[in-house]
Amino acid sequence: MRGPAREATGTLVARWIPDEAGEEASLLASLGIPSVDALFADVPKKARIGRLGLSAGLEEPEVVAHIDKILARNRPLGKFSNFLGGRITSRYVPAAVDAILQRSEFYTSYTPYQPEASQGMLRALFEFQSLWVELTGMDAANASLYDGATASGEALLLCRRLHEGRRFLVPASLPWEEKSVLQNYATGPGLTLEEVPYDARTGNLDLEFVRTAVRSDEVFGMLADVPNGFGHVDEGLWELKSILGDIPYVVSGDPLALTVLEPPGEYGADVVVGEGQGFGISPSYGGPLLGLFACRKEHLRLTPGRIVGATVDADGAPAYTLTLQTREQHIRRSRATSNICTNQSLMALAFVVYASVVGPRGLAALQVSLAEKARTVASTLGSVEGILSPRFEAPYLGEFTIELKDSDAASFLEKLRRRRVLGGIPLADPRPGSPAGPARILVAATDTTTEKDIQKYARAARAATSGVSK
Repeated sequence: MRGPAREATGTLVARWIPDEAGEEASLLASLGIPSVDALFADVPKKARIGRLGLSAGLEEPEVVAHIDKILARNRPLGKFSNFLGGRITSRYVPAAVDAILQRSEFYTSYTPYQPEASQGMLRALFEFQSLWVELTGMDAANASLYDGATASGEALLLCRRLHEGRRFLVPASLPWEEKSVLQNYATGPGLTLEEVPYDARTGNLDLEFVRTAVRSDEVFGMLADVPNGFGHVDEGLWELKSILGDIPYVVSGDPLALTVLEPPGEYGADVVVGEGQGFGISPSYGGPLLGLFACRKEHLRLTPGRIVGATVDADGAPAYTLTLQTREQHIRRSRATSNICTNQSLMALAFVVYASVVGPRGLAALQVSLAEKARTVASTLGSVEGILSPRFEAPYLGEFTIELKDSDAASFLEKLRRRRVLGGIPLADPRPGSPAGPARILVAATDTTTEKDIQKYARAARAATSGVSK
């Protein structure tokens, strides 16, 4: 701890960081380095971000006051009629989930890096793995990954270990964020993402495109999602394995949808990944998230992450242990299956507690309820002039896509937000240089969506499309 900082508010607050200028100079001199910039000389210039341009330091009371001012701009999600969906969902979380999650024996020791990981946490992870195996029809699951997108990236690398080639097929309708993560995974090994187009009427994958693509020896794997990026269930997924043959097949599945749909393992998936945030985890600022990963038994030793196994101890009592650890932290780096993957054990605990509290029948009933609500939302919005709802002629569960005929998606959603309606997720890639594309929005029903919310959305949409600003 450093000495007292400047007296700004009448209270002396000890300063911890940064070092004083003289201390920094002394450290650099002892290292034989002329400047901090020279310390990073080995980092390529194109990889540096330069100075952050931070303002001068503040006293602790000043920092608290500044943060309070920022926080005052927040608007609680509960004050809006919420139709946000995509990979991050808003569902009611039973109080029992947080009550168990925040018990000190879980909350303070949830990362099983160390050999002293508790039996309670290991058992919870084993149950988590078992649940994902049951939903997917796979043979084994790991103890979780960072999030659904990185789970897809790890699946891409697994496919490349299983099959030669340079091209990986993904749906053109896959969310742009997930495609971006996959592209990052593919860049280092020199692999290429190739987008499979979709039918303009149904939004389903162009299976003829896939048939043509796999005739070459360059395709080493394919990922398809259920529901897809438009919220629909693409019935072509059930045909893909017969088209791909020995090419590895990855399905990115929503856990709630899999409570009512056929497990991907039964129609040929080799790997099933997903995002588990919707099971007991708040969508707070876009996270935290939970990556799900399962595969067939023959691929087990090539998978990323950690796997908890069940056994018995010397007295014959049930016991749990980390059976496989495939990160570079644990084994020779050259043999590691991933150099970034870790586990989200506390979030995995939330996942399995939520599933246990709601129960298998409750989960399936929730998905049916969301599908019914989504149809009401779609029908109601379809009566609004200027909105095509739903956009595609395909079956859907709790989410669907609308298309605005004469409006911009961003401005439309902003007008709705001013009326306290969160109208959905714009599907266009917002990054500079990306094609504009049609004004499409992914709309979701949640378990808290009411008829009042639906009518409020319709009124706000009519005002937005008619040019009324407020």
